[in-house]
Amino acid sequence: MLASLDLITIGRSSVDLYGVQVGGRLEDMSSFNKYIGGSPTNIAAGAARLGLKSALITRVGAEHMGRFIREQLVREGVDVRGVKTDPERLTALVLLGIRDQHQFPLIFYRENCADMALCEDDIDPAYIAEARCVCATGTHLSHPKTEAAVMKALRLARENGARTALDIDYRPNLWGLAGHEAGESRFIESGKVTAKLQSTLHLFDLIVGTEEEFHIAGGTTDTLEALKAVRKISGATLVCKRGPMGAVVFEGEIPDSLDKGQTGQGFAIEVFNVLGAGDGFMAGLLKGWLTGEDWPTALKYANACGAFAVSRHGCTPAYPSWEELQYFFRTGIREKALRKDAALEQVHWSTNRTGDWPELRVFAFDHRMQLEAIADEAGQTSERIDVFKSLCLKAALEVADGRHGFGILCDGRLGRETLYKATGTGLWIGRPTERPGSRPLTLEPELGVDLGGITEWPVDNVAKVLCFYHPEDPPEMREKQEEVVQRLFAATRRNRLEMLLEVIPSKVGPTDDRTVADIIERFYQIGVYPDWWKLEPMKSEAAWANACAAIEIHDPNTRGIVVLGLDAPMSELEESFATAARFDLVKGFAVGRTIFGDTARQWFAGMISNEQAVDEMGRKYRELCRLWDKARAATKSGGNG
Repeated sequence: MLASLDLITIGRSSVDLYGVQVGGRLEDMSSFNKYIGGSPTNIAAGAARLGLKSALITRVGAEHMGRFIREQLVREGVDVRGVKTDPERLTALVLLGIRDQHQFPLIFYRENCADMALCEDDIDPAYIAEARCVCATGTHLSHPKTEAAVMKALRLARENGARTALDIDYRPNLWGLAGHEAGESRFIESGKVTAKLQSTLHLFDLIVGTEEEFHIAGGTTDTLEALKAVRKISGATLVCKRGPMGAVVFEGEIPDSLDKGQTGQGFAIEVFNVLGAGDGFMAGLLKGWLTGEDWPTALKYANACGAFAVSRHGCTPAYPSWEELQYFFRTGIREKALRKDAALEQVHWSTNRTGDWPELRVFAFDHRMQLEAIADEAGQTSERIDVFKSLCLKAALEVADGRHGFGILCDGRLGRETLYKATGTGLWIGRPTERPGSRPLTLEPELGVDLGGITEWPVDNVAKVLCFYHPEDPPEMREKQEEVVQRLFAATRRNRLEMLLEVIPSKVGPTDDRTVADIIERFYQIGVYPDWWKLEPMKSEAAWANACAAIEIHDPNTRGIVVLGLDAPMSELEESFATAARFDLVKGFAVGRTIFGDTARQWFAGMISNEQAVDEMGRKYRELCRLWDKARAATKSGGNG
């Protein structure tokens, strides 16, 4: 069988709750970020980010955290056919903190957890046959049931001619050698653990561990003697990690000095968080090993991935994409605290975002002033607006009909219940932040003076801000508006939210073919990198070409552009779509009043029913989608973007 997977990892899978506060005791942590965790899970995700086709065999609980792990792995590009759902046990949980550069307290919640119920029946021979490599980690050799599952996977892999790898991953308290408070402990001598490991070492082609991990595998605290003891049992390539001193590779006999092993380029950066660094290292090493690189190159990949991990918060979220790794190799270390290198962080963010939106057709009903005016004219209260917005959502869902590439713009002040209903429907969801019509730009009070209100948003909400900005604005006006956009951009990144920046210069002053491009240039100059741009329907092809070029030169990984409607009639939008669709960077449209304007007036006046309103808006939205798809199809063979 032709292998369709580069790598299958097997073993632990947990939810990591990482303390946000740095420098304090775990006892004093007041908030936590939630990430996927567990060594094999981290390795699979890290390898996928580097372009390997990776998969994971484990168990998760039949609850919210189990679903989170499965869904996040899918977002990371990991094959989850081997992730079994355990109907009886809970998903494993880990609490972690960063005390300082030497102390990283963690507590494992693994009593009868789902992944420790992995058994031989969970190992599908056909699935193992798809893999070029199976990677095991040490913890799952600690219990007879999980050990049997690992041994079956290794046996099948070897029968199929696949490679096998071991990350020793020694955690004494997971072997029952230390108490719950000793999660940070990395080494306790144990003849029992040494014997168990040594009974399996002959099954591997690659064995990776820290000096302490080779101590437990070799049965001695003398590193060279431990490596020699492992070599007597196994012909595997041995990779010994030495912390800030890098790592060394031994393919044959163990020499009389660790310094005589093969090495790769190291990276001297600030140590911020060592948790998960070994898993990042392993992902980079496997990338090199499985793509045929020599050991110095594979170690360069591994050391760089480890460097990213120790410089950032969290495990998997810290790991680089392949594009990011290549960028880092080109630019080198410009800031030893890598997370403070703004350009590198932009590449990290933009190449690791999950989800794909090659086309985006958005029904925008985030309007507040306009709908308040319509409701007031009809003698209706603002509370009725959320009811109307729920009808807009229903129309959007009916048009989307479960297909990808559709979305909505809805606010949280007049459309809160509608936003709740939209979550989990598969729609792209944008949410406005600006106070309607404000110039200079001010934000909705619900965000708070410090923008702390945005922490309450679901992470799949895209923060949209409309700025009435013009290159010829007076300096004081320009500075006020830019400062607000900069603050919002910082808040979205801090809360892992995407951002959409909408600019409408034609409402402020005269425009030409350079106006929008100049605005785009300016925002990049001040360090604002929107994930999305929302631009008015420019008439000339030159204006679109200039705008697209300005974006691509600064952010080649941008999500793209959507065209706004400005309450234009269908015929005008069809014409603007025809021009915009010639550029690949333009992904679709975000149109509102053209769809809902007339319907809203009739509905608030009591002239039509809910069903009629939904039908009428659905008809117009569907027609706009048809016009966009028609425009895109007409230029499909030769886009300009």
